[in-house]
Amino acid sequence: MHLRLDAPAACLAALLCLTMATATFAQEPASPSVQAEQPVPVADPAAPTAAPPANEASEPASPPPAAAEAPATPDGQTAAPAEAAQQEAQPTAPEAPAAEAPAAAVEQHPRHHALSLMGDPAFPEGFSHFDWVNPDAPKGGTLRAFAQGSFDSLNPFSVKGDPAGGLGLIYDSLMSSSPDEPSTEYGLIAEWVSYPPDFSSVTFGINPKARFHDGTPVTPEDVIFSFEGQKAAHPRSAFYYKNVVKAEKTGDNEVTFTFDVTGNRELPLILGQLNVVPKAFWEAAGPDGEKRDITKSTLEMPVGSGPYRIKSFDPGRGITFERVKDYWAQDLPVAKGQWNFDEFKLTYFLDRTPGFEEFKSGKIDYWQETTASQWATGYDFPAIRNGQVKKEAIPVRRVAPMQSFVFNQRRKQFQDPRVRQAFNLAFNFEEANKKLFYDSYVRVGSFFDNSELAAKGLPEGRELEILQEVKDEVPPEVFTTEWKNPVNKTPEDFRNNMREASKLLQEAGWKLQEVEVDDGECGTFCSIMRSVGLSSANTTNHLRNDKGETLNAEFLVQSPDFQKIVLPYVQDLKKLGINASIRMVDSAQYKRREDSRDYDVIIDNFAQSESPGNEQRDFWGSAAADREGSTNTAGIRNPAIDKLIDKVVFATTREELVAATHALDRVLLWNHYVVPQWHYPYERIAYWDIFGRPDKLPSQTSSLSRVWWMDADKQKALNAVQGR
Repeated sequence: MHLRLDAPAACLAALLCLTMATATFAQEPASPSVQAEQPVPVADPAAPTAAPPANEASEPASPPPAAAEAPATPDGQTAAPAEAAQQEAQPTAPEAPAAEAPAAAVEQHPRHHALSLMGDPAFPEGFSHFDWVNPDAPKGGTLRAFAQGSFDSLNPFSVKGDPAGGLGLIYDSLMSSSPDEPSTEYGLIAEWVSYPPDFSSVTFGINPKARFHDGTPVTPEDVIFSFEGQKAAHPRSAFYYKNVVKAEKTGDNEVTFTFDVTGNRELPLILGQLNVVPKAFWEAAGPDGEKRDITKSTLEMPVGSGPYRIKSFDPGRGITFERVKDYWAQDLPVAKGQWNFDEFKLTYFLDRTPGFEEFKSGKIDYWQETTASQWATGYDFPAIRNGQVKKEAIPVRRVAPMQSFVFNQRRKQFQDPRVRQAFNLAFNFEEANKKLFYDSYVRVGSFFDNSELAAKGLPEGRELEILQEVKDEVPPEVFTTEWKNPVNKTPEDFRNNMREASKLLQEAGWKLQEVEVDDGECGTFCSIMRSVGLSSANTTNHLRNDKGETLNAEFLVQSPDFQKIVLPYVQDLKKLGINASIRMVDSAQYKRREDSRDYDVIIDNFAQSESPGNEQRDFWGSAAADREGSTNTAGIRNPAIDKLIDKVVFATTREELVAATHALDRVLLWNHYVVPQWHYPYERIAYWDIFGRPDKLPSQTSSLSRVWWMDADKQKALNAVQGR
C-alpha cells in the first residue's frame, strides 16, 4: 500500500509529515520524482515542506492521487502513489449521488476503530493518545521551511497545475495513518470501519463531530463527492481506486464503498486514505461567478477540515499555513499532542544552495540533508560550532526505496534487457560511494530492500509455485541464479564488468564503429590541411546497430548535485561506445518532460511499504505504461508482471503476500528495468535549537512537523543571542 500526497508522497517525497515520500532514505540529490517518506497512506496531512529532488539516495515518491499532493515531507511522509482505475478519469467532476434517503441498509459486520495489514493495531479501542507524542505539548511559534521549485495551484487533487507544498495539512482523511506502524490506520473522520469477511465492500461511520473550517458538518454526501471528484481530477486516483465501483449513503452518518473484486485486503485501507472535501464549496460559484471545478487548477484558497488552513501565499514564492485553533479533531487520540506549531511558512527556492544559506543565517528553522558530501563537509559554520544548530542522523525503520537510473523503454534502444544489464555492469557504485558519498551508502539490491519482502537465494516453496505459473514468460535466470548487483572491490573487478558489458552490447546487435568528432576548433587553415590529407579529424568509437543508429543515452537531471554524480558514469559509458550525455533542466521543464515521457534515462525513486498492494499496478503495470501521471516511468508492459502484481494485490494472508512479493521482486530484477543506486537508513536533519520533542519518536520518521513543538525558552535564548 502506497499513496503519495504530494508528490504522488510518500511522500511524500520534504520533511514534514505523514503520507510518506519524502525522502528519508534519500541520500544525494533527490530524484525529481520522489517523493517522500515511505509509502504511508495519504490519510495524514502532508507537511509543508517540498520534496527534495531525487535524493542522493532515496525515496522520491510519486504524485499523490488526491488531496494531498504536497511534497514529500521531512517526516518521510509522502502521499503514496494513487492507484487508479484502468479507465481514464472523466474530464469533469461527476455529480455525487443525491443520497437524500439512505440506501438499503447493509449487512452489519464488526466495527473496528483501526485497520492494519500487519496484524493487530498497537493501540486498542479507547486509547487516549499515541505513545510517540507528548499529549501536553505546548502550541505556538512559526516553523519556517524550505521548498524547491515553484507552484501555480492550490488544488492538490487535479493533474493540472503544480500544487503548492503542504496542502495535505488542510485536509483530513477518513482514517489517519501511523508513522510508527506500517500499513496501519486509526479512525479520524471515520470513527469506525467495517467490512465483510470476503472484503467485497467497506463501510465508514462518520464522526458526527467532524467539521469543515467553515463550521459545516462532514456528511456522507461530502465523502461520496470527494471520492468521485478526486477520481475525475487525477488519473492516478482513478487508477488507485479502480476496483471501487460504487459509493453510497447507507445510513445517516454512513458511507459504503462496493468493490468489483473480493479478497483484496488493502482496499479498505486505501479508502481510509481518502481526503474529504466539502461538496458545497466545490459545487458553488467562485469569486469569478463561475462554478468551481475540482478537476482544474486554481489559486482560490480552498476550505478544508484539517489542523491547518492557508493564511497567505505568493504564487511560486511561498505559502503560509495557520493552525486552526478550534480544530474539530484536536482532542481525538489520533491528533492529541500533534500539529503544535501555530504557523508553517514554506519558502520556495529554485535550488538548494540559496535555501541552505538561508538556513545557516537563521531564516529557515530546519534542514533535511540529502547529500552525503554536504553532510560530511558543509556543516562547519559558527552556529554549529557554538551549539545553536544541532545536527542529527535519526534512524528510521522502513523498506528501502528503489532509487535508480530508470530506462525509458518507450525508446527502442532500451527494449533489449541485455542493453539494460550492460548499463548496470558499467555503473561503478563502489567508486562513487568512496569518492562522492564518503562510504556512507548501501547499494540497493531489491525493490523491497531492507525488509522480509526482498527476494533472496533461489525461489522455493510458495514463491516457486507462483513463479511456475509464469515460467515461460520470465527470464530463465529467475529459477537458476540469485540476482545480485555487480561488485567492484578492485579496479580489476570493474574492468571485468566492463568487458562483460561490452560483450552483452555486441550480443544485442550493437557494434563499435569509428566516427569523426566535430570538436568545433578546426578553423580555415585546419580545414585546408585536412582537405589535402595533411591532417585528420578527431575520431571516437560509437556503438551502432545494423540500421546505423547510434546507442544514445541522455540522462535528464534537474539538480547540479546529481549532475556531478552522473558525470563519471557517463564517462564510463562512453568507454563502451555509448553516446551518453547529461541534460540539465529546471524543475518546470523536468516535470513537463517526465509527464510527456520525453527522456532516455531519469533518476526515480520507488518507495515501498511493508504491505505492497494496488500501487504496484501504477509502478509496473501495463495499463499504467502510457497513462498520464502514472509512476510507471520505465514504461513496463509485461504480462507476467501484471499477473504477479495481481498475486500481490489479492494475497489473503501475510505469508501469501510475502511469497508473491518475492516473486515480483525477482522478476523485476532479472528484467533489468533499472540500474539500482543506494539507500541510507537514517534521516539527516539539522535544526536550530528551538524545539522540544517527545522522548520516543515514531519508528518510520522524525515527524518534526507533526509531533515536535516550539520551546519558548530556547527560542527566547536564541533571539537574545541573535539580537532579535
